Parts: sequence; structure tokens; C-alpha cells
Amino acid sequence: MFLSRLAPLLALVVTAGTGPAADWPGWRGPTGFGHTDDKKLPLTWNAKTGENVRWKAELPLRGPDDVTSGVDQNQSSPIVCRGRVFVTVSYWPGKTDPKRPPEHHVLCYRADDGKLLWNEKVEPGPWLFADLRGGYTAPTPAADDDRVYVVFGSSVVAALNHDGKPLWRREVKPFKFDVALAASPVLFGDTVILQCDELDKQSRIVALDKKTGDVAWEALRPNVGFAHSTPVVAEIGGKKQLLVAASNAIQGLDPTSGKVLWTCEAKGDTVSPVLGGGLVYLDSGRGGTGVAVDPTGTGDVTKTHLKWKTATVPEGYGSPVIVGEYLYRLHAPGVLKCLKLSTGEVVYSERLPGVSIHASPIAAPDGRIYLASAGKSYVVKAGEKFEILATNDLGDDSPASPAVADGRMFFKGRKTLYCVGEK
Repeated sequence: MFLSRLAPLLALVVTAGTGPAADWPGWRGPTGFGHTDDKKLPLTWNAKTGENVRWKAELPLRGPDDVTSGVDQNQSSPIVCRGRVFVTVSYWPGKTDPKRPPEHHVLCYRADDGKLLWNEKVEPGPWLFADLRGGYTAPTPAADDDRVYVVFGSSVVAALNHDGKPLWRREVKPFKFDVALAASPVLFGDTVILQCDELDKQSRIVALDKKTGDVAWEALRPNVGFAHSTPVVAEIGGKKQLLVAASNAIQGLDPTSGKVLWTCEAKGDTVSPVLGGGLVYLDSGRGGTGVAVDPTGTGDVTKTHLKWKTATVPEGYGSPVIVGEYLYRLHAPGVLKCLKLSTGEVVYSERLPGVSIHASPIAAPDGRIYLASAGKSYVVKAGEKFEILATNDLGDDSPASPAVADGRMFFKGRKTLYCVGEK
């Protein structure tokens, strides 16, 4: 009864970009929750035979004189906007040198044939890593019809136009991140929103003006610790909210000011929140309890709007996806768990050998869920019964999640960018 009464009040809206449905303009696509309305995605592909591999393009991860470089972790995912694929990469020309930041690059490929249109450098920011595990290139870009916005872990944000011309660059200060600045930019109205949760009570959320990079507003968050999650914009009860995973809470914020609308005790870190069926779900990504919250309350809703908790969810850096009545969560050691959304009851838990627990799944409208990366991928059927529809492999495993546009999927591997679609 609760879900049926609440459902009419809740709707998903376009987030992380303003492109048409054919685009994938930011982290987790046009909804921010890993959903596509594309009904023509391929079911199978294979790198060795070339089945449904439309094109592939080498990522330029080499230094001067074609010397193999030291390559950053490069976890960022590709995005697609107006027929162009945007990718970020970082590398050290020559050998990896922890005493200096790698070069930061923004690349643009033509979506139709994979032709590299431009490769533009972004000057690194002031944050030098003591620990290279997080990588300088964790954040995924975001794009609108005019610009592409990029963030690098060295604490720098930049905007370029679609022809690669730099428009502005801003350093994010102060900076004392845990390993890296990893949150991807989120576009809302005329602003670029970035979650900058840090150590030593320096956490904050910053909104930059899209045209100039100037600070539009800043909300200090001294009571939360570090987190690497990317927020999501959603519509709750007819109003926009920024769903944010904090170190100690799941929160709904006003995306025009950063004001906290509601907060519920939870442990957040690397995973983005997901909304479906009137509930917001979050777990840490590094292991811990998952929670489902009704996002229509105000203030501290821990005692009033927390609907259920899971047992400990093992490590899984990718974000979950909700399809209909079920939530799907992929975690170590390559296990796909299906939960009943209304209660948190485990419907099934099945092993998928070789699947990436870093890449986030994509739900298609034909009842397919793509647990896909440039490595080994699975396509499973949505619903309470576990059914594998296809197993695929590009043989270039990386942490990046795929992008979807015009019946094609775009995969960023360790060395190569792939376009997969029905031939």
C-alpha cells in the first residue's frame, strides 16, 4: 500500500546532462541511475571474432618518441553527446613518477567511426597523490550541447567546447582528499555540481557556473568525512533533490543551494544512490549495510523513513540498478544479488565468474540488464528468476562502465575504446 500511494509522487528526471535520449551525457547516463530507453542494444559481441564490434580506437597512452608511458588507473567512463564520444585519460610520459602528476588529457572521438577528432591537455591541479591506488582519472566527464566538463583527481575542473577549445579551468581548494578526488561532475541548470567530501572537516559541495567556472554556491559539510560517490539529481514530490551519499548518511539536498532537506544514517563511500519504487537505496561499496529510505521526509528521518536494511553487502565499487520491483547489486567475488525492493528480501544470489565489480550495470527497456565492461560481460534477464541471456568478452578489462547511444555501447578498456552494436 505504501509504495502504491507514493508512486505517483515520484518521477525520475534527466540528470548529469541535458542531451536528448540518444545521448549518454554523464555518469550513469541521462537518468543518473543506469537506465536507457534504447531498444536496439546488441545482445552478443566478441573481440576475437569481431562479432558486433563496429569499431575500436587505440587510446593514446604513450609518451614522446612512442615510448610506453606509465599509465594512471583511468577508471573514468566514456560519455556520448551530439555524435561525439568524450573520454579522459592520464599518463606519465616515460615511467610512472609519484613525485609529479601525470598528464591529463581529454579526448574526443566521432561516434560513427571512432575517428579521433581532438586530444586536449588540461593542466594538473595542486593535489599530488601519496597513494596512486585511487588514480588521477576516476571522475567521468559530463556534457551538454555546448561544453564538456571534466574533473581530475589532482583537484582541477575544466570546461571545453565540443571542438576541444579550453573555456575555463578552476582548481578545487582547499584539498585534502582520501587518496583522490573521485566524484564525477553533475549538471543542474546553469551549474556544475561537485561533491568534495574530504578529511579534516573540509567537506563541502560546490556549484560552479557553467559558463565561467566561478563559484555559484558552496555548502560546507563539517560533520561528514571523505566519500568518493557521485550525487544524482531526482524529482521527489514534484521538486528537485540532489541525492548524496555521505560518509555517515544518505541525504537529500536542495540542488540550488546545497541545503540539507533530509538525512538518514547510513554509510556511503564509492556508490551512487539509486531511486525506484518510492525508495532511495545506498550501500558503501567498500562493504557494509545497505539501506532503503523514503525520500519524502524532512530533517533527520532515520527513525521515521528508514524502510529496511540489508545484511552486510561485500565490496562492490559499481553502483546498483533498480528495475521494476527488484534491485540488482553486483559485489565481490563476482556475485549478482537480486533484492525485493519493497522489503530488502534476497530473491537470488548467483555467481558470475570474471565479471567486473567496478563497472555499473545498465538496464534496457526490453528486460535486459547489462553487467558489462571491456572485459567479461553478462546480459541477464530482469525479474525474480535468474537467467543469463548472453556472455561476452572484449578481453580488455578495466574499471570503466559503458555508455549507450543510438543502439550502440561504448567501452573504455585499458588500451582501447570500443564501439559495439548490431552490424
